[in-house]
Amino acid sequence: MSELTRSTRGVDSPDATTRAVRIEATNHDGSFLGKTLAPKKFASGTDSGFAFADLLFGLDLGNAPAFGFAYPDWRGHLDDVYFRPDMSTLVEWEPGLDAVIGDYWLKDGTPVPICPRNLTKKMVDRLASLGFTATVAVEIEATVFEESVHEARARGYRDLTPLGGSAGTAYHLAKSKDWTGYMNAVADRLSAVGIEWEAWSDEDAAGQIEINLAPGDPITVCDAWARTRQIMREVAFDLGHTVTFMAKPTAGYGQASHINLSLQRDGVNAFYAEEGPSEAMRHAVGGLLATIEGNTSIVLPQITSYRRLVDLSGPPVTATWGISNKTTAVRAVCGHPSYSRLEYRVPGADANLYLALAGVLAGVVAGLERKIEPPEPVSEMAWCMPPGEITRLPDTITKAAAALEADPVLRDLLGAEFVDYWVGTRRWEWMQFHTAGGDPFSELSEWESARYFELP
Repeated sequence: MSELTRSTRGVDSPDATTRAVRIEATNHDGSFLGKTLAPKKFASGTDSGFAFADLLFGLDLGNAPAFGFAYPDWRGHLDDVYFRPDMSTLVEWEPGLDAVIGDYWLKDGTPVPICPRNLTKKMVDRLASLGFTATVAVEIEATVFEESVHEARARGYRDLTPLGGSAGTAYHLAKSKDWTGYMNAVADRLSAVGIEWEAWSDEDAAGQIEINLAPGDPITVCDAWARTRQIMREVAFDLGHTVTFMAKPTAGYGQASHINLSLQRDGVNAFYAEEGPSEAMRHAVGGLLATIEGNTSIVLPQITSYRRLVDLSGPPVTATWGISNKTTAVRAVCGHPSYSRLEYRVPGADANLYLALAGVLAGVVAGLERKIEPPEPVSEMAWCMPPGEITRLPDTITKAAAALEADPVLRDLLGAEFVDYWVGTRRWEWMQFHTAGGDPFSELSEWESARYFELP
């Protein structure tokens, strides 16, 4: 059986040539975690699951336990949660090594309330109860450097050489062969494990790339996102380079992770209307804007995430929407039966897509259920608007956490346990930054580079 055939169809169990199986899932910060199991051990737990200490949701990116907020009764004493593999995701990762993605469950058979993949599933089910299915796509941005990861570590992730030369401003083909070689190798690996990609190109900053994954259902796309980032890291290691998904790895341009979304009802694009935004699109926009300040905490998760929010530099900075307006937070693409969609432009490259999409879908569900009408679309540039004329997005990790804590809609849809947990971890991150060496007055502090360059 060829690697490609086996990868794309999925299998019920590893084959006879498998020497190990890697089980995979993200934690709250988007780090890809797992264990590598012997085939016999994997076969013994495909139904019952595999034990992980609850510390996987208790440690921060500096490997310290996060304190300062209440733990639920299943956390805090290193009890086990259980990883359950989704066998439809089983692929041959490399000869002899299979890989499978899953999610986390409690001993009583209920989902871990803060498990990112389970939260996405919860919102997909809520949307289905309204008669809708979602098609999503994600744009992955990353920066690749010439130096190996070992050299990058030795330099404290500073003063690195962008791969491919200093050309920026997007779409340049004047790249050195090593840049093209890296992206060709990534594309080959994606195809080998059955991940469909549509395009890749030079992005704004030197060494920066964007890769577009094919649209699909939310869980499939999130799984592909997690594996794509792992592949990009592994290819960089293999070629002696290093790659980062940090929101702003240098003092230059930042990095995003735009989410494109359309809804279908009975196989028809519910966002399409001949005259412009459909009723469903309007209500979806209304819900997204009603929850956008709270959701900012989820889609801009780290200290560095907020360094991107600079007028005229690309990211949205206001709680706005517009038709074909890329300066707003939510861009509506209208007028085509197939391509009418919304682009949620706030997330940084460091966002956990499972959580980001759960929050976005929660906003959409709220808009549809409550028939929330949006404000008037913004037709002019949404940057540099006069103070007080329009609401700006929260511009620090603590302001965004406070907005999420105060949002009754997201609390209701995502669950109070997740909201309280997330808000607590973000305030902990703020405290770590201010007490362990972060510099709020620098363009990018050494503390941030050490904490975020490799993780998430």
